[in-house]
Amino acid sequence: MSETEPKSVFQPGAHVADPAALGLGGFALTTFVLSLVNAGIMDVSAEPAVFGLALAYGGIAQFAAGMWEFVKGNVFGATAFSSFGAFWISFWWLTSGKWDAASETGIATYLLAWGIFTAYMMIASSKTNTVVFTVFILLTITFFLLAFGDYGWGTGWTRAGGWVGLATAIAAWYGSFATVINFTFKREVAPIGPRG
Repeated sequence: MSETEPKSVFQPGAHVADPAALGLGGFALTTFVLSLVNAGIMDVSAEPAVFGLALAYGGIAQFAAGMWEFVKGNVFGATAFSSFGAFWISFWWLTSGKWDAASETGIATYLLAWGIFTAYMMIASSKTNTVVFTVFILLTITFFLLAFGDYGWGTGWTRAGGWVGLATAIAAWYGSFATVINFTFKREVAPIGPRG
């Protein structure tokens, strides 16, 4: 291209709608239902209700949102949604009877590792907006609390993880709501806070 030719104004993925609403929605709903069990609000016998959500909405739909974020050129969104979509699919696999060999220590280490991943994504999320940053702060705490509970520190840790998980789900739902409502109203109806 010569210096006299105009530079392209093509934006990667400009033709793709913002997938954040889908990704946050899938994450929020699945997290909410599981957190009701972890917090002790619903009996553990209700946990199978999470499995379908974990596979379809938290897993496949959120993973798809991550792929669309790749198309849009959003490395953070692509990594976050694809990873947490994979988290929910692996959670479905581990807990729905597909793999019965998972020990409490194995599950605890799995949750701890996700906590580490979420912690470094939390640092990156500080440059997105207040809502997403809040989701990642709460989710990091949730993973560590649940891991400590599964390491045998006591059911209080798991219950606390469930309550923080509920707060995480509400924050993520708000983010999904804000993305949809602000787009459809063509103005900021639901504030998301400034970028970092």
